[in-house]
Amino acid sequence: METSASPPSAVPGLRRNMVTICAMTATIMQALDTTIANVALPYMQGSLSASQDQINWVLTSYIVAAAIMTAPVGWIANRFGRKRIFIICAAGFTVASVLCGLAQDISQMVLFRLLQGVFGAALVPLSQAVMLDSYALHERAKAMSIWGMGVMMGPIMGPSLGAWLTETYSWHWVFFVNLPFGIITVLGLLAFMDETRANRALRFDWFGFAALALGIGAMQLALDRGEQLGWLESNEIIAEIIVSIVGFYYFFAHSLTTEKPFIQFAIFKDRNFIGGCVFMTVIGLVLFSTMALASPYLQSVIGYPIITAGLLLASRGCGTFVAMMLVGRLMRHIEARTLIIAGLCLTCLSLYYMTGWTDQTGVGEIVTLSILQGFGFGLVFVPLSTVAFLTLPNHLRTDGTAMLTLLRNVASSIGISVVIAQLTEGSRRAYAVLDEHVTPFNHAMQMPDVHGIINMGTDAGRALADVMLNLQAQIIAFSHDYQLVMIVTLCAIPLTLIIGSTKAALRKQAAGPEHAVME
Repeated sequence: METSASPPSAVPGLRRNMVTICAMTATIMQALDTTIANVALPYMQGSLSASQDQINWVLTSYIVAAAIMTAPVGWIANRFGRKRIFIICAAGFTVASVLCGLAQDISQMVLFRLLQGVFGAALVPLSQAVMLDSYALHERAKAMSIWGMGVMMGPIMGPSLGAWLTETYSWHWVFFVNLPFGIITVLGLLAFMDETRANRALRFDWFGFAALALGIGAMQLALDRGEQLGWLESNEIIAEIIVSIVGFYYFFAHSLTTEKPFIQFAIFKDRNFIGGCVFMTVIGLVLFSTMALASPYLQSVIGYPIITAGLLLASRGCGTFVAMMLVGRLMRHIEARTLIIAGLCLTCLSLYYMTGWTDQTGVGEIVTLSILQGFGFGLVFVPLSTVAFLTLPNHLRTDGTAMLTLLRNVASSIGISVVIAQLTEGSRRAYAVLDEHVTPFNHAMQMPDVHGIINMGTDAGRALADVMLNLQAQIIAFSHDYQLVMIVTLCAIPLTLIIGSTKAALRKQAAGPEHAVME
């Protein structure tokens, strides 16, 4: 294994601190936009005169564009230089955000959200690559803790910040909020970031990119629109699934037979990187699916207003924040896989108790379990972000960060689609079972106290019974969803065996930056 001296960017000082701030602002800016617009959709729909199907494209266009453009980030950065691409993408994302805030109709909004997705796709992988290059190996756990705060806090804080901005000002500020972050990022990168060497000899694999873009784009469309269109009952979803399968088939067939494939498969020869990919997929599935469930549960089942629900959800971010402050130091003494197991166990424990939530669940229990779950996520995310690049060669780092981001995004789309589909179908099944027992022959329904309130012979009584059945059916469906996510998390625990020992490698570098940085 080759070694090289620590790069100048790994030397502590003002330049490194400023580059860290810029990487963080770029990460937060992009991570916020994955969720911040969701709560503003009803307000946008009226303002832009859009139908329910049209307004959903505000989310779909961004997701699809970002998913497609994440894959070529490694090649683009290697071909033109990381600093140049980072600045272009940060500036483009900021301008697109302002344009979204100024959109006058749904066509403009969808176009500008597409632009946001195209430019925003590179921000997270490039910021992670910059952070990895800016810190020596023995400091990378700390670097990934700092970077991870932006990645994890963005989606968690997005709904509450979006709700506050929308209700206090207007939905336009959901996009305008990116302007200060974008200006700081662009100016800071211009002044303090070092450019990497551009490889002008690289040639773009257009066929590989087109096949992968087709596969990812069609899959994202199917996942995003499946619940709305009835999954396999819709010809559109069936067509998108077929197109996706064909796209992925041609991508892998082409990549495994061509001399210079679009994605450098050498990254998958590294055991630790494969482990990072596995658990980044798990994080995408579990984190985003639980987020997709928590907000509607607090609002629809318990009945909290959106601002209160957002504040309660923010408690999860507090747990994540505390874990990420601690885990950088813990990794010097505890194996990464041990921390990942502990984090997964805490997540499972929180999900187990969440299966017992009802409409009477108190604020104390919600906050406690949210903090516990957030702490578990923090214990998983930082070690896996560190271990994935522990032994990966430097020249493959940007490709690796792009692949991890792509896997997390795809996994989150799959997770959200599965739990929402399961929630809808589960509610329908539970309602049907409960409804069978709401008859005049049910002894409980004949009790004077019950009969006086729920009289099935009156319209008011039947309406009240329907409301109660819907509520109980939702509670049961949410419980089954949390149980499903818990099982997925439990099944991931044995996979920690993929990860090799990390403590020895980190201790080797603990003496100081004069040691070689592993490539």
